[in-house]
This record gives sequence, structure tokens and C-alpha cells, in this order.
Amino acid sequence: MRVQKLKKKVKITSKDAKPAPKKSIAVKAKLHPKTSPKVRASKPAAVKKVKIDSKTVAVKPALEKKSVKIEAPAPKAEPAISQPKVRAAELPKHEEPKVAPPPTPPSPPKQVPIKVEMPITVGALAEKLNVRVAELIKSLIGIGIFANVNQLLNEEIIWKASKALGVAIEKIEDKETKAVLEDTKDDPSKLKPRPPVVTMMGHVDHGKTSLLDAIRKSNVADKEAGQITQHIGAYGVEIPGKGHVTFLDTPGHEAFTAMRARGANVTDVVVLVVAADDGVMPQTIEAIDHARAAGCPIVVAINKSDLPTADSNRVMGGLQKIGLMPEEWGGKTICVKVSAKTGTGIDDLLEMLLLEAEVLELKANPSRQAQGTIIEARLSKGQGTVATVLVQNGTLKVGDLVVVGPYYGKVRALKNDRGKSVKEAGPSYAAEVLGLSGTPEAGEIFAVVNDEKIARKIAEKKSMELRERAIKGFHPKHLSLEDLYSQMKEGRVKELKLIVKADVQGSVEALTQSLEQTSSETIKIRVIHGAVGGINESDIMLAAASDAIVIGFHVKSDEGAQVLGEREGVDVRFYNIIYEAIEDVRKAMEGLLEPTMKEVVEGRTEIRQVFQSSKIGAIGGGVVKKGKLARNHSIRVIRNNIVVHAGKLASLKRFKDDVREVQEGYDCGVVVEGFGELKEGDILESYRIEKVAGKLV
Repeated sequence: MRVQKLKKKVKITSKDAKPAPKKSIAVKAKLHPKTSPKVRASKPAAVKKVKIDSKTVAVKPALEKKSVKIEAPAPKAEPAISQPKVRAAELPKHEEPKVAPPPTPPSPPKQVPIKVEMPITVGALAEKLNVRVAELIKSLIGIGIFANVNQLLNEEIIWKASKALGVAIEKIEDKETKAVLEDTKDDPSKLKPRPPVVTMMGHVDHGKTSLLDAIRKSNVADKEAGQITQHIGAYGVEIPGKGHVTFLDTPGHEAFTAMRARGANVTDVVVLVVAADDGVMPQTIEAIDHARAAGCPIVVAINKSDLPTADSNRVMGGLQKIGLMPEEWGGKTICVKVSAKTGTGIDDLLEMLLLEAEVLELKANPSRQAQGTIIEARLSKGQGTVATVLVQNGTLKVGDLVVVGPYYGKVRALKNDRGKSVKEAGPSYAAEVLGLSGTPEAGEIFAVVNDEKIARKIAEKKSMELRERAIKGFHPKHLSLEDLYSQMKEGRVKELKLIVKADVQGSVEALTQSLEQTSSETIKIRVIHGAVGGINESDIMLAAASDAIVIGFHVKSDEGAQVLGEREGVDVRFYNIIYEAIEDVRKAMEGLLEPTMKEVVEGRTEIRQVFQSSKIGAIGGGVVKKGKLARNHSIRVIRNNIVVHAGKLASLKRFKDDVREVQEGYDCGVVVEGFGELKEGDILESYRIEKVAGKLV
């Protein structure tokens, strides 16, 4: 009742009041039913005194403010977004008013990159970057590189170090060094014909040096130990009225291939010496394969044709079988019958060489600074370093400043192949140089420079690179089956070169034919050398020079070849089943090469003595030459680099005691399970199998 009476009084006293306050007052009354009598009595006048009564100010303004927000939108929103000088009414209806963009903060000053030559030592890089050496070494440790102040850093490490330090760098080319080391193109008008460089190759004792001796009319062979060439010789021969020919006499073909492996293709023509009474021999075939891999034309000299047992037709028939068809039989291979003993046919041979040189159109620029290749180098007690050089371009003079690899020096003297002093040596001429600071390797490229400072800089840089490679055990990266597919996609490989070695000739031929048939439209497979026998150092050098892969079928590599293969980074693979080799090559071409099972050789044991036992069979007494021999290892018996048995050890003893393993350098007694034919000189190779993940997919 009281609430209804109160409502009526409120309606009477507040006729002009707005609806919103009515609701709020009604709610207020409900919220405060126990208000004191004084407040209740003065309630009708409370609405009028809303703005005066200070006690209600805290509640009423909030209610009024809330109602204002609900009842009316903000009328001043439009002027806030309009431009000061543009009226909203004047703007087109389809365009919105443009809002002024906020002021952009000033960009930080651009960091100027520091120019750095690569590679560079830690100390020199710290000086360039203007940081303490200790700080740079700390940053290198942070990225996993532990280096001292004199260590050479490659390009990849330098970029990582600069990123870690927050310093921008820029790689600069050493133009002076680049100009010296790179073979710049000469003006065609300055090019003049040059003599041919000829390499004598062939089988041992077929008369290479004797033939060269007859050509030079000097006694070279008598100077050699046992009349066998022990080092590389470079000799010049003047042909009256016809020209000059430079001959390289090599021990077999190893040095020829070693120079090619270092990038020095010095030979223009190969003279293949074949004895008429002996015919084509395994090393003859090897020499042919090496010459073909180098892309050199071959002239065959059939030596010892004056002997009663000579049969030149048999020699030419053997050459025909290996793809060298003689001109007499309608082919393109020049064959000349000669005799080193009587001198028969030597003039004809020289004429053929000069004719071949004309066809090749050999030219060089004699007026420029000299560049060429080191043929051999030795240390003489009285003269110091004596290097045999072959000038390939320009003219080398006495007093020239020469840099070769990590060495440099002034040419103190020049001597020709007969030991006479000369003042200069032109293109295709060989000479001995005195004055170098060290003994360079065969195949190194030499160049003449004007400034000693540049020569020292080039030599120091090369020396640092060699030291860094030696520390890291660096070896050049050659093609492998794993990276074949990726290089094919990049267009870097159009031909896959293979070297095939097997236990019998039939396997060589079958494997060669099967592999060559695997060729596709994108890549051609070419077997550059195939022969019977184990993998030797010559095979590895040919693979390194030709960027080839070596495949061994039922054979193993000798110890020297293993070491050389690891150093040169050549991919050597062994197979016992032909289709596995073919399948691996095919999968590599398609990028589907799966994880492979890799052999890890644990040790090599040489059998020194064999004892026969009626109960056990053959007991081998041997010495562990390398690594270790363990009882649980898989082993293979190797005889003359041919695998004759593979299996396990039945017994391993030291004296009378059974042992688990025998370390390098110790004697042991072995019994091979299921093999009673051990012989003195056999090698027991112990190995384990590792699974290596494929790198392509």
C-alpha cells in the first residue's frame, strides 16, 4: 500500500520528468525499502532536487550519463575524421575521406659492408672486422669452429662468423692473383704455330726410351738404373728443315695421368710403342685407355721390327681388337714400323708427328709472359731445387720472377735437355729452371709475375690452403653414384665414366657391355678402362684424372690404391654379382639409389708360413700388417689381389692361447673355416658391413 501511494505522489510531483528517470527512481525505491522516515518524507521533492542534493549526485549523474549514451549517438564523430581544409559535403559519394598517414620513424643508417678477401686467416679477419682476436675466436667456437689465430678460414666459415658478430661483409676478388693464375685469351693476331708435345707410352721393355734415344742420337738409357726410366724426362729434337718436337718420356703412364689429375693436359700426341715380337700387352691396353681418356690422338710405333721373330701383322690385329684400326687396313690409326737399334723408320715417325701437329693447328703467343707446367722437380746438393718445366705459352727468360704453388723465385739459370745454358725457352720447349724456393710437385702450373710482392702473396695464400687441407684431411670431391642424379638434373654430367676391373676377361667384357647398354637419352655410360686384375694405383689415378667411378668385380684393391683412393676422393665399389652393379648404376641415374651396405676394412693379415694338420687342416702363421684381426670378423682370402675365398675364422690363437683379437704388428695363428688351401703370401682381409643411408631421395 505504501509503495502504491508513493508511486502516485511521484506521478503528481514530476509531470515534466523524462521516462528514464521514472524507471530509475522506481528501481531506487525498490532497492531501498528500509529508508529512514526523514528521507521517505522528503521523497516527492527528491526528483526536483536531483541537481542540488549532493547526496544523490554520486548515483543520479551515472544514471543520466548512461541514458545519454543509449538515447543519442555521438554527433561529433564526423568532424574528427574529416581533413582540416576539406568539407565532407564536397567529397564524392563513392570516395572515402583520406586519412593522413602517421609519420614514419627515421630509418637506421645503412651498414657499409667490410670488404674481405677469401680465404683469410683468423688474425687478418679480426683486423678487417675491427674486433679483438679473442672475440672472433669466441664467435667461431659458438658456431662450432675451433681455430687459432693463424688458421685459414674458408668462405663458408667467414659468412657464418660475420653473421654471428652482426657485421656485414663483402667478398672481393684478388684481381692481381686472378690475372696471374688464370689463362687469359690471347689476341688471335699474336698467335703463332708451336711445336707438338709428344708423350712416349707403352708396355715395360717395349723400347720407349731406346726409341727416344735413337731419335735424339744420345745415350739416355745408360744413365738410368738398370736401363729403365725411373723419372720423367723432357727432351727436344730438332728436325732439319722441318721443325721441332718435344718428347716426354714417362715411366709407363703413371706420371702422364698424375699430371692430368692435377689439371695439366700437356700432351698433344701420344706415341704408343709396341714391340713387334711381343704384341699388345695388358699395360699397352692400359696406356691406350689413358690416352683416350685424355682425348689425345695416338700414333703407333711398332718397335723391334728388325728382329727375326717380329710379326707386325699380329700387332696390328691386336690393335684392331681394341679399337685402333691401322691405316693400312682402312682405318685412321697411323702405324709406323721402326727399329731403335738400326734407326729404321724413325724419320717416317717424325714426319707423321709433324703432320699430326699440322692437323691439330697448334698455336701459342710467344710475346706474352710465360705460363707452363712442372714436369718434374728434384733437389740437387750443389744447385738447390732443379725443376724441369714445359713452357706452354709465352717465353720464359733468365731473370723472370716465377711463382708455382707455394714457392716462388727468380730464374737464375735455364738449361736445355742436353745440359747447355740457354737464355730463353719458348712455347712447347722444355728446360731446367734453377732458383725456386722449394720443390714443387709434377703437374703444378707455373706463371711469371712482374712484382715480387704479388709472387709472395700468391705463394703464401697457396701455402695456407695446403696447410689447411692437410689439417682437415681434405681431398678433392669426385663424382660418386650417390650424387650422380643431382648433378644430372643440374646439367653438369652428360657422361658417366667407369673403370671396370674383374677376375677374368669374360667378366670384364660382360660387365662392360651390360653397363654401356644402360645408357639413356640424358646420360651416356662409357667404360674408359676395363682389365683383369685387382684395383691398383694406376686405376685410381685414371679415375681421379677422368672423374670416373671404379667398379671391382670379384677383386679387391691393393693397399696403395686404398690409401690413394681415400686421398683423391675416388668412388670405388665392389660387387660379386653382375646385375647388382648394373642395378646400382641404373638406380643412381633415376635417383632411386637406396641405402647401401658399405664394407669397412678392419685389418689386413699376411700369411708368412703354412702348417698342415691331419685333424684341423691348413694352419696359417701370419702377422697383422694393418688394423686388427678379430675372431668374429668376416674375412676374405686374397691372392694376387684376387679373392679366392670368403668366410669366417674357425680359430685365432696367440702362441697356444685362444684370443678374441690380435692387434697390428703381432703374430698369430689362424684357421679359415672351410678353406684348407692357404698359401704363403696370402692376405686375410677382415671386414664388417655398415649400412649407409642414400643421399639422393
